[in-house]
Amino acid sequence: MKSGVLARYRDFLPITERTPLITLNEGDTPLIRAERLSEAWGVPHLYFKFEGANPTGSFKDRGMVMAVANALENGARAVICASTGNTSAAAAAYAARTGLDAIVVVPGGKIALGKLAQALIYGAKVLAVNGSFDDALRLVRALHEQYDVALVNSINPYRIEGQTTAAYEIVDVLGDAPDVVCLPVGNAGNITAYWEGFKRYHEAQRATQLPRMFGFQAAGAAPIVHGKVVEQPETVATAIRIGNPASWRRAVQARDESGGRIEAVTDEEILAAQRLLAAYEGIFCEPASAASVAGLRRALDEGWLTGQERIVCVLTGHGLKDPDTAIANSGAVIPIEATLDDAVRALGWQ
Repeated sequence: MKSGVLARYRDFLPITERTPLITLNEGDTPLIRAERLSEAWGVPHLYFKFEGANPTGSFKDRGMVMAVANALENGARAVICASTGNTSAAAAAYAARTGLDAIVVVPGGKIALGKLAQALIYGAKVLAVNGSFDDALRLVRALHEQYDVALVNSINPYRIEGQTTAAYEIVDVLGDAPDVVCLPVGNAGNITAYWEGFKRYHEAQRATQLPRMFGFQAAGAAPIVHGKVVEQPETVATAIRIGNPASWRRAVQARDESGGRIEAVTDEEILAAQRLLAAYEGIFCEPASAASVAGLRRALDEGWLTGQERIVCVLTGHGLKDPDTAIANSGAVIPIEATLDDAVRALGWQ
């Protein structure tokens, strides 16, 4: 098998003879069939696309490798992005891999520590703005327009192109498109990319059907659900804490064309889904990822789905991206003396 999504799916991507086929061996992430959760919820055909297995721990690597390859093809010497965390990690990693400078602009105090650590260790210049992600993106757009630096946010069409490769992989593994795909929705590039990917494979007769796209925003950052910009988005799921999605229009188009939905789930539902996924399936995803699982639970409860469909929940990032949230919402460590009696007593075995 060819290494990396550019080489493997070059026939479905905007790649020319001059495009460098760079890679960190992104893609080919596992499609994990549910076991215990499938039985508990009565959903016999449930799968998790675990994008936390990508090199920097999130789905962003798929789009970033395409965007950085295009930047190199066009002679760029630096890349810039606004980010709630995962985009900054991916941009910094692929910039380091290819010798480019990376500049990332993040909302100050609103980026998970694991993601900030990645951007810094990869050597990016990190600017923290006093404002939201949307403020950061406005600043990045202005810098891109006035200076010679390649913008690699998802408003860059090559980002969306790279992210289509996850849809191809799902079809390649299942043998066809699933009936339903559940995804978190933040900046809305992913639901856009998956839908484009499924349509492209369908047109190429690699899939006989198209899935319904179910997107889920956090209740405190749900502009698409409410039909208006959220000026001060708030949610524990930092990766989708976005009040004015760049791919808003195309996400709505994906919803409508596929006969799907875009709905909101609460932080409590998201954290419960994160814990449940870890406890039942041994899969540790970041809070934003768990929005897809919380959304599936809502869809089953509300009767939007019967549960008999073949369903894929996309888990967009690894749980180690945000360890502080996981620790704060899990059981406590029990301190004991190094004695058998103390251990037995702490375990409740007597």
